[in-house]
Amino acid sequence: MAIQEQTKELVPGLAGVPAAESAISFIDGVAGVLAYRGYRIETLSEESTFEETAWLLLHGELPTRAELDAFRARLRGARDLPADVLAAIAAMPRGGHPMNAMQAGFALLGMTEPRPDLDDDGEKLQAIERLLAAAPVLVAAFQRARTGQPYVAPDPDLDTAGNFLWMINGEKPDELAARILDVALILHADHTMNASTFAARVVASTEADPYSVCSAAVGALHGPLHGGANERVLKQLSEIGGAENVGSWLEEKLASKSKVMGFGHRVYKVKDPRAHNIQALMRELFAKLGSTPIYDTALELERQMEARVGSKGIAPNVDYFSGIVYQKLGIPTDLFTPVFGIARTAGWLAHWREQMQDNKLFRPAQVYVGSPDRDYVPIDRR
Repeated sequence: MAIQEQTKELVPGLAGVPAAESAISFIDGVAGVLAYRGYRIETLSEESTFEETAWLLLHGELPTRAELDAFRARLRGARDLPADVLAAIAAMPRGGHPMNAMQAGFALLGMTEPRPDLDDDGEKLQAIERLLAAAPVLVAAFQRARTGQPYVAPDPDLDTAGNFLWMINGEKPDELAARILDVALILHADHTMNASTFAARVVASTEADPYSVCSAAVGALHGPLHGGANERVLKQLSEIGGAENVGSWLEEKLASKSKVMGFGHRVYKVKDPRAHNIQALMRELFAKLGSTPIYDTALELERQMEARVGSKGIAPNVDYFSGIVYQKLGIPTDLFTPVFGIARTAGWLAHWREQMQDNKLFRPAQVYVGSPDRDYVPIDRR
């Protein structure tokens, strides 16, 4: 059959093309709204916790006290990693990026856990809770191993955020620090059909196990255009060299039409609603622990960007502030994206569960732009 010219219209990056129906989260990029299951992110960050928010994403409703207590207990009981997985993490190349370790860690965990029956919701939920509990432990275990420090066992008295800080630092976290990280996890838990969530749903649609689904999603999140942006923001602020240099630095960037990391968003046409929350936390944190040159530089860059391009809808996104907060909490720069991944694991798994309710294998079309029919030329005549 001859290769025919195709007439399907290409939408680069599938921008604005619906890929699924979902009841998990909602965005209005013009009004600056993000909601999980109908609850505004501002309300959840002030009133909820990450573990309660994870339940909400998974089940569609806020839990009762008894449901939340039981959920928290199950998560704490599912944190311990098998000895084989811990040994494999300890043997990983110390110079590797923690996102690669997280991706491999999910796959390793899947090798030690039974594959859930996709027709059994109880088994699916058990796997979901295992992954939610294990995600921060995988990251913390690699952080300790690559720095030559002994593994710190999970503390059953701490929540997800507090336990992560405990495991990477070996010290009980400050109450404010743990709460700030907890809110940051809420803010990053889901964000509709972003690249890593789409990757998760594509892999899920093949009926792969949830460990493979999360591993694939981590791979998508690793890219600097997605989860790696806050690392680049911090590098950018360091390169500016101080608040007094912002004006000349920004003038050069705008003149060359170069991207200013941390500003603008694929969806939001106003300031990212998550940025408001993380900025409020940042103020509280720095008021208690003192300012730093990077913080002062960030505030001045935001002020000058607002004056120069704010009218065009270019405003700070959540990545602009999150890295500054994580640095102040003592989290290494290359752990910023894994922290994002720890939070987003809740969203990925909510989407996995939703995808399994009425699954259809993703098989998009393409617009072929290659050669038409060609005659094969034997190698002796080429």
